[in-house]
Amino acid sequence: QNMNSTLHYIHNDSDLSTNSSFSPEEERKSKVQDVVPQALLDQYLSMTDPSRAQTVDTEIAKHCAYSLPGVALTLGRQNWHCLKDTYETLASDMQWKVRRTLAFSIHELAVILGEQLTAVDLVPVFNGFLKDLDEVRIGVLKHLHDFLKLLHPDKRREYLYQLQEFLVTDNSRNWRFRAELAEQLILLLDLYNARDIYDYLRPIAFSLCADKVSSVRCISYKLVSEMVKKLYVSSTSAFVVDLTNELVEKFCRCPKWSGRQTFIFICQ
Repeated sequence: QNMNSTLHYIHNDSDLSTNSSFSPEEERKSKVQDVVPQALLDQYLSMTDPSRAQTVDTEIAKHCAYSLPGVALTLGRQNWHCLKDTYETLASDMQWKVRRTLAFSIHELAVILGEQLTAVDLVPVFNGFLKDLDEVRIGVLKHLHDFLKLLHPDKRREYLYQLQEFLVTDNSRNWRFRAELAEQLILLLDLYNARDIYDYLRPIAFSLCADKVSSVRCISYKLVSEMVKKLYVSSTSAFVVDLTNELVEKFCRCPKWSGRQTFIFICQ
């Protein structure tokens, strides 16, 4: 009883009642749920208020973004409407650290929301992160497989055209970005058919095999070998024949010793 009265007092606090973000009646109703005390959720949602970030804590939006998947899990899929606006506000925050935090957790949120809500509400945000700063892009790249596997196969194929964009970074010295791409491509082999692997993933893999950084090349050797294995077990054997012929032509018969060494490492 004491807890309820305290929450009732907080809920009717003048600071909250005068908050413009909760003034329209329709908007207020859209954020009502019965899982946790409503006052507690209202306090959480008010963290995205710009005035609070200026007067209370400049990092408050980042903390809010960090906790959002946990809040979504607690409220459940049926109450996502309570968090949707707050999530979109955080996803467009001026601070890249806030967007980076969301980028690292968007795959977890997709598991909570399911395929339908993910396609409608998360995919547009995900697409925005793909075009963001490298500090934000690395968040979606590290969990690219985890996110794409939750999408419908037709929607998943649309990202084949964008994978090569990860080869371009704001700083060319950022080799860990390319190394992470190679790691993710190994996992993505299970999500696409032989034709897609040959047409879209093969050129990226060959480009990574010729990278200037040895750590990137080492991961890429594994990527190509897994690609050969995947194409070999597929029903279309022509792809693996073409791929092996290309390996021989590009690396085994390469005039440079480094190219011929690449071929040996892939075979190994």
